[in-house]
Amino acid sequence: MATQDHNTYVAIMAGGVGSRFWPGSREARPKQFLDMTGVGKSLLRLTFERFLHLCPAENIFIVTNAAYRDLVKKQIPEIGDNQILGEPSRNNTAPCIAYTALKLADLNPKATMVVAPSDHIVLQEQTFIQNIRQAVEFCE
Repeated sequence: MATQDHNTYVAIMAGGVGSRFWPGSREARPKQFLDMTGVGKSLLRLTFERFLHLCPAENIFIVTNAAYRDLVKKQIPEIGDNQILGEPSRNNTAPCIAYTALKLADLNPKATMVVAPSDHIVLQEQTFIQNIRQAVEFCE
């Protein structure tokens, strides 16, 4: 595993209902919780594992609708309850990012936050992480 930065935090946005992927995705189990690639892992799980090459697990937060807390915990049991930020309502991307930024600023004033969707497929992960690391270094 590559060097991890303890001031780098990742916010994985996982609150959507996957309505554009209906009927494969349902409100009770949106696409981020599905194994879309046939590898036995959900898109959310793959995203979480991808970012372990950037920062430690304790620096990865999942921002989701409060209704999906149990699904997140089931798919990513190694994170603490405090790392699952349950939004009380669906407010879209900007409020999600602001909410997480305020939480992280309280936690670590030196934090650099990476925001990522939970439902992207990244085929060249090493290149992806190198590019993200370069962006983090620039922001710092």
